[in-house]
Amino acid sequence: MSLSRLSWLSHPLLVLIGVLLIAGNLRAPITGIAPLLELIQADLSLSSTQAGLLTAMPLFIFAVISLLAASMARVVGLSRSLFIASVLIAVGVVVRILGGTIELFAGIGLLAIGIALGNVLLPSLVKRHFPMRISFVTSLYVLFMGLVAAFNSAMAVPMAEWTGQSWRWSSLMVVGVMALASVVVWATQLGADRRAAQNTPAGAATSSSVWRLPLAWHITLYMGLNSVAYYMIASWLPVMLVNYGFEPDHAGQIHGLMQLATAVPALLLMPVLSRVHDQRGVALAGALLQTLTFVGFLVLPSWSLLWAVLFGFGSGSVFLIALALIGVRSTSTSQAASLSGMAQCMGYLLAAFGPPAMGGLHDLFNSWGWALGLCILVSFGMGYAGWLAARPAAASKA
Repeated sequence: MSLSRLSWLSHPLLVLIGVLLIAGNLRAPITGIAPLLELIQADLSLSSTQAGLLTAMPLFIFAVISLLAASMARVVGLSRSLFIASVLIAVGVVVRILGGTIELFAGIGLLAIGIALGNVLLPSLVKRHFPMRISFVTSLYVLFMGLVAAFNSAMAVPMAEWTGQSWRWSSLMVVGVMALASVVVWATQLGADRRAAQNTPAGAATSSSVWRLPLAWHITLYMGLNSVAYYMIASWLPVMLVNYGFEPDHAGQIHGLMQLATAVPALLLMPVLSRVHDQRGVALAGALLQTLTFVGFLVLPSWSLLWAVLFGFGSGSVFLIALALIGVRSTSTSQAASLSGMAQCMGYLLAAFGPPAMGGLHDLFNSWGWALGLCILVSFGMGYAGWLAARPAAASKA
């Protein structure tokens, strides 16, 4: 291979395009199900509890794969692992539209494995290729992830209408094209892992001691309960809004704006967090803002656009604060990696129970009141855990 071709394949712009393409598929394939849920339920005769499993199952997979991804990257290589992730996402997106219920869940399972690999390994790739621009590139791909998810949700119902009420083609259009493009770009990077052992993260070498620290559990619960609330609302908001009298396409647009709002705190809160020594106030505020939105959905559903945007901002704030706390409260890089792995694994496990629980409560009482009551209780627990997690203290001392 010529030097000019090698130079082109290793160009930072091509790597950045690959980062953005895979980031665009880390949220949209899962959250994009919600606006189409009624069409999917009608087509496949799914109950609300079964429909909730469409979101819950990937979360269980995320929890398991998050503990294995770093080991895979050390053995296979970081870029090769991300290529495999792209292939799994692309294949999963196609498989889930091919037939009935079995194909739907099988496809979601495949793309969930790919998404989990991408979630864990993308930060390491950014550090390897953009060591002097980590914050900028990370912010860029997180923002792009939110934009794609928002666009996919907002356009899901209109695209289904354009294709004759077909949820299958609608769910394929945005994420399918992006997944295929991601496979093509990452195929050019298969030769970038000649020294993979030195270039991949040490996240798999997590210390068991962090699991015995109370502060580690406070941070984990803060992040985990936020994930519970997010996936409950992300899974059921469009259906809930349609039940409240909104048109399906309007409900999908509100769902998209909610996801877009989760990206806003990355632009606004990071400078604040870097200057504040005691983060208890901001940690509690993010949870209480979510409490307000759940009450708003319950008592004033006609204002659901406002509540959805505020919920997205509150959820994005808690996620950002939790990530900051992992770095601030850890005493070393290795402890930060252990704490991050613990928080991701347990957070996804907790979140997996949210969507089916919310769907089950709706089925049981034929109302969203009890389901939103569960969301309120989750936000109370989130606020309490956040208050404890944000106390000025090192993890080794708490």
